[in-house]
Amino acid sequence: MSPQRPGHAVVIGSGIGGLTAALALHQRGLRVTVLERAASLEPVGAGIGLAPNALRALDVVGLGDTVRRLAAWQGPGGVRTPGGRWLARTDSSAAVRRFGDPLVLVHRATLVEALAARLPDRTIRTGTPAELVDRGAVDGRPAVVRTPDGDLEADLVVGADGIRSGVRGALFPEHPGITYAGFTAWRVVVPAPAEPFAPHETWGRGQIWGTQPLKDGRIYAYAAAAAPAGERSPDGEKAELLRRYAPWHHPVPQILDAATDATLLRGDVHHMNIPLPAHHRGRTVLIGDAAHAMCPALGQGGNQAVEDGIVLAHHVGPAGDLGAALAAYTADRLPRTTGIVRKSARVARLTMLSGTTAVGLRDGMTTLARFAPGLALRTFDGIADWRPPQRTYAAPTPVHQARRQEEGHP
Repeated sequence: MSPQRPGHAVVIGSGIGGLTAALALHQRGLRVTVLERAASLEPVGAGIGLAPNALRALDVVGLGDTVRRLAAWQGPGGVRTPGGRWLARTDSSAAVRRFGDPLVLVHRATLVEALAARLPDRTIRTGTPAELVDRGAVDGRPAVVRTPDGDLEADLVVGADGIRSGVRGALFPEHPGITYAGFTAWRVVVPAPAEPFAPHETWGRGQIWGTQPLKDGRIYAYAAAAAPAGERSPDGEKAELLRRYAPWHHPVPQILDAATDATLLRGDVHHMNIPLPAHHRGRTVLIGDAAHAMCPALGQGGNQAVEDGIVLAHHVGPAGDLGAALAAYTADRLPRTTGIVRKSARVARLTMLSGTTAVGLRDGMTTLARFAPGLALRTFDGIADWRPPQRTYAAPTPVHQARRQEEGHP
């Protein structure tokens, strides 16, 4: 096989970014192998909000409308204080009017299952830890990935192995890596409380809470608070959350009642405040948190991983110059993701303010946004309005085809 014509891609990691890349590369004609350390595809995490940019990316692999049908947020929502006062109100149609698509919250397992189901049988090898031992050279040798069952040679390796990426460390050993962002986060999925509520994010002093509905009737809730790195509650995370959030407005106490230590996930938040010099070296490329870990303040971590997978496959096909393709991928993704990492950090610092004066100013400015419709959504200008470099190379679904015709496209 010519070194310029990639035929076999090995994807290390079966998270949302890795599976999106695997599916997109498969649809571009590459043979794909996905290596996953865990024994199964049960994803670590709870909910993920898919913004319009990710929905359009998923259109490329034929999954956009499948996800759109899972939209559960209908009607009003917004930002509140711990006592329940609304700082800003919006509704679910605002994003559609501004960006052409809704915000869709799904369980990560739902998205993982949808992506995996479209890959050929035996593409994904679970229980298979992998180590990059040779990044390869685009004008010569293949990349090599070591597994317990032996070494794999690959024309392309995709490092989708998360925030503590071993592939990133192998490619860029001189890079300092991730940095603690100064706060920790909790996530949980519970049954919906009996009394209705409007979806919301609530900002306190040095801590936030969010409550969002899922299509299946459950609730995805998340919280974040300033805390020392590595700190854990000696009497359990539910007890910690009760101390912090039990006095907050409905439905926070009811959600905490339904949560258990077994269902609560806690993790310190890290990000890459120093960008990588590139998102590839040799025949190996990075996507998702491995390339650009970011704070969750804009909800773009998973969305950018989906974008990565689609853009990578756009540039890399079974024919053409692999070196030029990977350089084009870096040129597309590095500036965009670096900007979003930095913007996410700025928004996180705003939501984590704890001083009385600073919180008062923040809440006052948020309240003023009520009188400027669309002001809050402007935060996502240049992010949620992104479109893939090509519209689709998967067969469009009827819903997607109708929407394209409404937009004036053939």
